Amino acid sequence: MSARPRLTVIGTGYLGATHAVCMAELGFEVLGLDVEQSKVDRLAKGEVPFFEPGLPELLRKNLDTGRLRFTTSYEEVGAFGDVHFLCVGTPQKKGEMAADMAYVDAAFTSLIPHLREGALIAGKSTVPAGTAERLAAQLERDSTVSAELAWNPEFLREGFAVEDTLTPDRLVFGVQSARAEQLLRDAFAPVIDIPTPVVVTDFATAQLVKVAANAFLATKISFINAMAEVCEATGGDVTLLSKALSHDTRIGGRFLHAGLGFGGGCLPKDIRAFMARAGELGVDQALSFLKEVDAINLRRRARMVDLAREVAGGSFGGMKVAVLGAAFKPNSDDIRDSPALDVAATIQKQGAAVCVYDPQAMDNARNLHPELGYRESAIEAARGADLVLHLTEWAEFRQMDPNILGEVVAGKHIVDGRNALDPVAWRAAGWTYRALGRP
Repeated sequence: MSARPRLTVIGTGYLGATHAVCMAELGFEVLGLDVEQSKVDRLAKGEVPFFEPGLPELLRKNLDTGRLRFTTSYEEVGAFGDVHFLCVGTPQKKGEMAADMAYVDAAFTSLIPHLREGALIAGKSTVPAGTAERLAAQLERDSTVSAELAWNPEFLREGFAVEDTLTPDRLVFGVQSARAEQLLRDAFAPVIDIPTPVVVTDFATAQLVKVAANAFLATKISFINAMAEVCEATGGDVTLLSKALSHDTRIGGRFLHAGLGFGGGCLPKDIRAFMARAGELGVDQALSFLKEVDAINLRRRARMVDLAREVAGGSFGGMKVAVLGAAFKPNSDDIRDSPALDVAATIQKQGAAVCVYDPQAMDNARNLHPELGYRESAIEAARGADLVLHLTEWAEFRQMDPNILGEVVAGKHIVDGRNALDPVAWRAAGWTYRALGRP
């Protein structure tokens, strides 16, 4: 095998499209596959079907070089690739906590008949422990050629996915042979040369790394939000508490920022799937603390609604409420399990007329919650509002001039769900400023 294998990426959603583009940027020949012709057509035209800073420019650049192409043909992918990255989604099952493996299983089964001799399938999807072992057995049973499986979990942060792919903080290779490890080292050679740490593991450990990392981050976020509840009961200020804790090098300040809590397509469903798999393995008590982590996170949304109602005078009836933010986090158009939209929809159901603005997530928000009102700027969303809610921490919102916004509202009342605005500046401009976990 040459040091420059040809790569394929199976699935062109958020993970797959990003991985395909970035691997082409690293100099590899890459062929991306999706079963949806519309996705393939858009990507082939240089259109990224989601918002991710820096990705559209790299997509167009690498289409122009000829290193990057897209197809719907498993036969073409099998004939082309030396290493096939499996980047298919594993959403939460409807009505259950467990991950839905139907898409991974379908993609894997479809690829097997078309593999070339010596091919390597590298799973990147976040899957329950035991999945790689099951798929490896299927590959050995059903493939007519000698092929291997490896597991190479992804660690992308939405809004920083290009950076995280080109310059990751670590690579994890779950392998069963020295040849599989070498193929992955060849496929990531430019990244390894940065240098980037490589952790070589067995299948079980490789599958656990991503969910363990997400469980830890979720726990840290929920911990500081639990402290926010205690601060509200005692009169403490959670932002100062967090600042004091962050100076302890054992704790650190990252993900120790109290607010509305986490959402998106990874943390919530991954910790629930982790708990579900632990139960299947008979070690559910080991992860029982994650039930409270999840409960604390969801409780922040209810607390935000309660605080907003309190500021509104006890009822939302007849009130106009401006909601700044729809995406689950800034620098993304992802609204999956978005705390901001959850709060907005709940307040509307309780009698308010809600107007939403988000710099990138407006179309997605309209599709999910057509009952809400939408405006094309923060100023227009706030025009005539009795109450403003800051629910997604976009730089645009952090930098707003409270005096300018104050000129268009009916009442100068703001609730900062992200503890990201300057309370001194807002109060100096005549606003009632409230936030979670602080006076």
